[in-house]
Amino acid sequence: MRILFITATRLGDAVLSTGLLNHLLRTYPDARFTIACGPVAAGVFARMPGLERLIEVDKRKFDLHWLTLWARCVGTQWDLAVDLRGSALTLLLPARRRAIMRGGRRPGHRLTHLAGTLGLADPPLPVAWTAPEDLAIATAILPPEVPLIGLAPTANWDGKIWPPDRFVALFQALASQLPGARAVVFGGPGATERAAATEVLAAIPNAIDLVGRLTLPQAAACIARCILFVGNDSGLTHLAASTGTATLALFGPTPASEYAPAGRLTAVALAEGPPGQAPMLALPVRTALLAAEQLLARAHRVPA
Repeated sequence: MRILFITATRLGDAVLSTGLLNHLLRTYPDARFTIACGPVAAGVFARMPGLERLIEVDKRKFDLHWLTLWARCVGTQWDLAVDLRGSALTLLLPARRRAIMRGGRRPGHRLTHLAGTLGLADPPLPVAWTAPEDLAIATAILPPEVPLIGLAPTANWDGKIWPPDRFVALFQALASQLPGARAVVFGGPGATERAAATEVLAAIPNAIDLVGRLTLPQAAACIARCILFVGNDSGLTHLAASTGTATLALFGPTPASEYAPAGRLTAVALAEGPPGQAPMLALPVRTALLAAEQLLARAHRVPA
């Protein structure tokens, strides 16, 4: 059985779609999957079981990327074609069954919208796929038997970034309750991500700098070693939630009701003001600290 799965260009949306993929893997364990996604998101699927082909879709003018993707897929008879981009492409491919997600903004969480594409009443949670070599890298990088707190002070838009000094103050408050705790600072590649993390790295002694140093599967393996992950509304925060690590997401000018990370142990800290419109400066450290403490307490009550 061959399944085509067309998913997001952005990292966070791609991570959310892994729950749907995992459902298909359980339903069709012998299926071979072709995944089409944006280059930034490709690492999310690199370790996926049953992966036959991974197609990176680079956006082009006049939507010519869809023509390129059609040319790469039209020669296969698909048993199922799932299109989470809501494009017309899937209608032009030979497929015995099609599932196309309706486009446009709608109320409700993105995960519910994704589940509706396959008619699922209970949205499956995202998952993170890693390989033994990713786990080996995490073991080599991170110290054993030390409480590790992951921090992701970056985002794809400055408006979503909590001030660096507040990340530092939050870590210090948590570290006072967790003897020996160390910060692990995550971020993507490039100068912008590095700049967003610099102040946090400089202010926390012995912080472990992983900004731009890891593939996505390696990052997932490292995050899974943390007792807590705190991040802005970003793809990395969605990735953290998918690992099962206790994940606290910080929200201000974007709606948590639509884009809060989904996972076994997640929470959000909201800036004070109109939901989805408040500035990140309106999120005090005390609010994030209380949410982090409550999340850690929940984590101790949940079986591993």
